[in-house]
Amino acid sequence: MAIDEVVILENSSVMYDELLAHRLGLLPLKTDLERYILPEQCDCRNPLGCSKCRVLLVLDAQARDKVLTVYSGNLVSEDKEIVPIADKIPIVKLAPGQKVKLEAYAKLGRGKDHAKWQPVSASVLTETNKENEFDLYIESVGSLSASTILAKAAEILHSKLEDFATARGLA
Repeated sequence: MAIDEVVILENSSVMYDELLAHRLGLLPLKTDLERYILPEQCDCRNPLGCSKCRVLLVLDAQARDKVLTVYSGNLVSEDKEIVPIADKIPIVKLAPGQKVKLEAYAKLGRGKDHAKWQPVSASVLTETNKENEFDLYIESVGSLSASTILAKAAEILHSKLEDFATARGLA
């Protein structure tokens, strides 16, 4: 999951609304593939989604007397399972008197559409000293475990191969 839509209610920080929304979109979020579906597969047809295909996160931060760094941990999610993978990812610094208030909508997506939905930061396939044996290294960004990423990738590949075979009359 990644934040895809942001509704800025108030932003008196020095950071432009678009840059703030971009930074929020790149925060890696813990993801539950069993409870959420891709928006295009959801029957709600709502542009902002529903409880089956999106999660609302709210940020309401204000610097009072001193400079305040707003972190990913300041985001409040309507789903306690869908939160940033770390609490101390800096989002913006606020000078005294500045405020940021917004609603952010996270949804599932595909890495081919935008980097914010890529679950891995690196994956490498290497040959071993043995014939027909390979090592696969997967480095997750933290939203999904490496084993979940591999299992889901295999499931998607299998589905695409079945579709291809059906289209060619091979199945």
